[in-house]
Amino acid sequence: MIVRKMGRASPILLVLVVLGFAFATYNLITMIVHNRSVRNWMTEDSNGGIFFDPVIEMPENVRIQKTGKLRFHVALTATDAPYSKWQCRIMYYWYKKQKEKPGSEMGGFTRILHSGNPDNLMDEIPTVVVDPLPAGLDRGYIVLNRPWAFVQWLEKATIEEEYILMAEPDHIFVKPLSNLAHGGLPAAFPFFYIKPEQNEKIIRKFYPEENGPVKNIDPIGNSPVIIKKDLLEKIAPTWMNVSINMKDDPETDKAFGWVLEMYAYAVASALHGVQHILQKDFMLQPPWDLDIGKKFIIHYTYGCDYNMKGELTYGKIGEWRFDKRSFLQGPPPRNLPMPPPGVPESVVTLVKMVNEATANLPNWETE
Repeated sequence: MIVRKMGRASPILLVLVVLGFAFATYNLITMIVHNRSVRNWMTEDSNGGIFFDPVIEMPENVRIQKTGKLRFHVALTATDAPYSKWQCRIMYYWYKKQKEKPGSEMGGFTRILHSGNPDNLMDEIPTVVVDPLPAGLDRGYIVLNRPWAFVQWLEKATIEEEYILMAEPDHIFVKPLSNLAHGGLPAAFPFFYIKPEQNEKIIRKFYPEENGPVKNIDPIGNSPVIIKKDLLEKIAPTWMNVSINMKDDPETDKAFGWVLEMYAYAVASALHGVQHILQKDFMLQPPWDLDIGKKFIIHYTYGCDYNMKGELTYGKIGEWRFDKRSFLQGPPPRNLPMPPPGVPESVVTLVKMVNEATANLPNWETE
């Protein structure tokens, strides 16, 4: 059973965590806070709104200090639904290809299957089976199982790497990924729609004033995040309980909706005094991000709809489209048609990478 006793961290726990960072990271944290630079990272939502996000960049003199490879374990939570399975297969295909390339610090891989039972991908993808939340507790919000899955996995698994990348099935590694974290400072992607300071009234229910200003809460979710294993072991139970408590609060549930669990991770991290290096190059999200550039992961959460002139028709089904939600009951067919001329590089690359994976994965259309 889930014991909801960590909705807010105790002062003693917070003191211990802060002491754990101590001298080793104090100067580095101070340096990064004072080097916080606001860049115009611009993107649009489905209503055409424009958002700007702060980005904490890794100072060059800190980056140079890194010596040797710091491998991280790739972990993603998943269900046994067809929709989740085909995404996991594509994700794992590209993990294996990118892992062996120069510049990679990718270590082992685990699919954390929170259905409670093995499935037919156990031999294809390294998998640990964990239990779902007790029946009815997620109230149809399936990602509420994610933090509980990580709690169980961290308790039972033997993980050789010191760092963990929390990833998701709809991630494709577009290039070899290095370890973007630095010591006690995890690395995370800043999401334009995670706005703790604009939701202070709700946030204060779970992050009381004595814990500090709301700006201490990073605009992130749990994925993608590269974090030291021992830090995640401390954060995960709090993340689980904050998620459940947020879901139990009608005002919070209504305000945060499908990103509730993301807010819960951000709050849980802040409760433990953990600040993330915000890396905007961690990930790109077609169709809003047009170029691959220096980014490492394609996150294909948004539908890509275009007319045959190559013009985006977001919100309206296009003459050409790729939307993962079109394939809820089974995998997309092999050899998807390429987008028309004029469609941005990010979308073209996404379709090419999906097609390559599906062409090489056995029994694709029967899985």
